Amino acid sequence: MDRSLFSAVSGLRNNQTRMDVIGNNIANVNTTAFKASRANFTESFSQVLSGATRPGTTTGGINSMAVGLGSQLSSIDTVFTQGNRETTNVPTNLAIQGNSFFVVSNGAQNSFTRDGNFKWDSNGTLVAGNGGIVQGLMAKSGVLGGGLTGISVPIGQTTPAAPTTKVTVAGNFNSEAPNFVAVDPNNPTAAELADPVNAGSKVETTLGVFDSLGSKHDLTLVAWKTGPNTWECKIDPSSLNYDATKPFTFGPGAQSSPAAAATPWQFTFKSDGTIDSTNSNLPTVTFTPAGGGAAVSLKLDPGTGSTGVTSLAVGNSAVLRDQNGYASGVLQDVSIGQDGVVTGSFSNGTNQTLAQIALADFNNPEGLDQAADSMYTVSANSGTPLIGYSGKDTTSTIASGALEMSNVDLAQEFTDMIITQRGFEANGKMITTSDQMLQTLINMRQ
Repeated sequence: MDRSLFSAVSGLRNNQTRMDVIGNNIANVNTTAFKASRANFTESFSQVLSGATRPGTTTGGINSMAVGLGSQLSSIDTVFTQGNRETTNVPTNLAIQGNSFFVVSNGAQNSFTRDGNFKWDSNGTLVAGNGGIVQGLMAKSGVLGGGLTGISVPIGQTTPAAPTTKVTVAGNFNSEAPNFVAVDPNNPTAAELADPVNAGSKVETTLGVFDSLGSKHDLTLVAWKTGPNTWECKIDPSSLNYDATKPFTFGPGAQSSPAAAATPWQFTFKSDGTIDSTNSNLPTVTFTPAGGGAAVSLKLDPGTGSTGVTSLAVGNSAVLRDQNGYASGVLQDVSIGQDGVVTGSFSNGTNQTLAQIALADFNNPEGLDQAADSMYTVSANSGTPLIGYSGKDTTSTIASGALEMSNVDLAQEFTDMIITQRGFEANGKMITTSDQMLQTLINMRQ
């Protein structure tokens, strides 16, 4: 009789624990990235009333007889299934697609979370809701490196200027244009270049280029037709604002005018109108700016094939474009990509890699210890965290402007709640029934 009472008590205790788990799941149905828990029961010890006997020569074997002593709680598992994604359009809200965790540090230890509700603090540090600092790699001059550290991207930081080293020449030189009219076609005068008679035989184009300090200088290319498939050119030095007291050249050994050069600077085209890079002779422009910056040396790139500068029977459209230098810039905006790379947009129109958010994977994520603020910590059975980065060390990806929702299934939780409630009631009824039976035994003596 006592066995039934104790078995029923164990059932009450375990169903109460299961109800606690269900209650916690329902309470966190709207908690960002919450992972539901599940209580599991197993049979407790059994009391053997008689052992099994072997079959005899004339009789069969007899099975053992045992009475169970109730149930016990075997485990409370965390269900790490993927939660749905909720779009927030907040750039620092991050959702992980995969099995990884964000790494967050409070200075003393690292914690791990799926809750990507991050924000920038007053120091430009990316922090979680509890103030923990999000960990990752920082970049220097756009190159990621170093060890795991807090991600800090202060708004207002600057990126240095970069001098121009290449300028693209694109467009078309009219193959039907007449030859340029000049006393010396290799070195026309300013008046001849300005003569309306030569308007269709001349191309002039200007593009701003930068020195090492970010100062802008106008690079002007003047080209004129001197023969079939040939356009000679020069760079106008007056627009580059160079220091007249220092050397001004157009490449090693070249002088300041095509007439003085061994070979005139020219664009040479093939019979199909595409640039003949082998026989073209384009200057390398070198000048020392007056503002104190380093000497600038840039090349003119006419491209190749149909994507390069051409000489076809259409109007002149050749221009200088796509130079690769830029002035210094101030950080204006930050975005986070699927690989967790933090990219800064600067006022000079450039983008630069600033950091990359780290992700952690575990052999047994269910073994992590739960902590406050939707955080997890390493336990003896979770395994050592494998710190990696999306696209390189883990298959997980990051969605910016979104949060992972709770994976609690309310329909399943309410169903489990009904089952648990009935189980609790049944065990309570078992105690009542056993009590009535004991009362019957006591009354037998009266």
